[in-house]
Amino acid sequence: MTKLVSKWNYPTTVRFGAGRIQELPDALAFAGIKRPLFVTDPGLAKLPSTASALKVLDGAKIPYSVFTDVKLNPVEANLTAGIAAFKKGKHDGVIAFGGGSALDLGKLIAFQAGQTRPVWDFEDIGDWWTRANSDAIVPIVAVPTTAGTGSEVGRAGVLTNETTHTKKIIFHPKLLPAIVIADPELTVGMPPFITVGTGMDALAHCLEAYCAPGYHPMADGIALEGMRLVFENLPKAAANGKDITARANMMAAAAMGATAFQKGLGAIHSLSHPIGALYDTHHGMTNGVFMPYVLAFNRPAIEERIARAAAYLGIKGGFDGFAKAILKLRKELKVPHTLPDLIKGLKMDGARKAEIAAMAVEDPSTGSNPVKLTKTAARALLDNAIAGKL
Repeated sequence: MTKLVSKWNYPTTVRFGAGRIQELPDALAFAGIKRPLFVTDPGLAKLPSTASALKVLDGAKIPYSVFTDVKLNPVEANLTAGIAAFKKGKHDGVIAFGGGSALDLGKLIAFQAGQTRPVWDFEDIGDWWTRANSDAIVPIVAVPTTAGTGSEVGRAGVLTNETTHTKKIIFHPKLLPAIVIADPELTVGMPPFITVGTGMDALAHCLEAYCAPGYHPMADGIALEGMRLVFENLPKAAANGKDITARANMMAAAAMGATAFQKGLGAIHSLSHPIGALYDTHHGMTNGVFMPYVLAFNRPAIEERIARAAAYLGIKGGFDGFAKAILKLRKELKVPHTLPDLIKGLKMDGARKAEIAAMAVEDPSTGSNPVKLTKTAARALLDNAIAGKL
């Protein structure tokens, strides 16, 4: 009997293409939402893309409220405030509009507003999601305005626990939005730093999903094509923010990465999560910093697999060629090579390094890293990322 046994899930309806934000009222009707809470971050709330989306709602005479108390790395206080706004406005659904932070928080407001247990009771551990009252979860329409996290097609949200300074992944199947509007025109206003950071997040998702152990050929294929789209289009999108074709391809790559990583992630995310929680760094850019160090660490388990990926991507030299291509891409996009380059004035003593290593080992992403990540290994990777040692 074959040992190839697995479980596969694939995402929701996606209305993809330039100008499709005009279909927002129809998407709300499809999801059964009549009075949405519009969740976005404070910076995005001031941009024309948000104004255009709200104008569409106004034109359709759809009553809504806007909630913008969203941190770069959302915390429980943001969720509590969002739930209060949801209940005050007597809303029946959520429009999650923005990058990963707004998407995650919007989804979690829709999930948690009707629950009686603390949000931490639904962390992505075992079958904890079954503790939730599924009937109390309201529908979500997701509208990404960046191209990285892919949260619009995900069944989880990330929330920082300020008490423990750890990022927690909250999971439930109904966190998957009922419908997604993926309009690349909404990403045209992204500054280069965000374009690059979110793009590196998409690449990390595809790379780690492809390298994660387990049998999932569909995820592998999607991850490979997602990597190709990033290599070919992220430099174009960063150089010319108005290149709508490059923007569209990056938006597709982001959704592909999130679709593929149901197979698993790895130590890039395991290390990035505690750094983000403790230093409030941009998640995608932090992934970009750790990427080559983790790639080298995992080499014994993934060399042949990466060689196949390199061949598909048209990169010569197998694993070494692929590793050099990652470094070249980072340099071209001005991704920081070390943590001190990312976090100015960084001072990290032995106790803090030990804390981060322990947090990395406990991170949910660690279980699917191709090479076992011990505290010693995590500490060594952290030291390498600080010193720039490959």
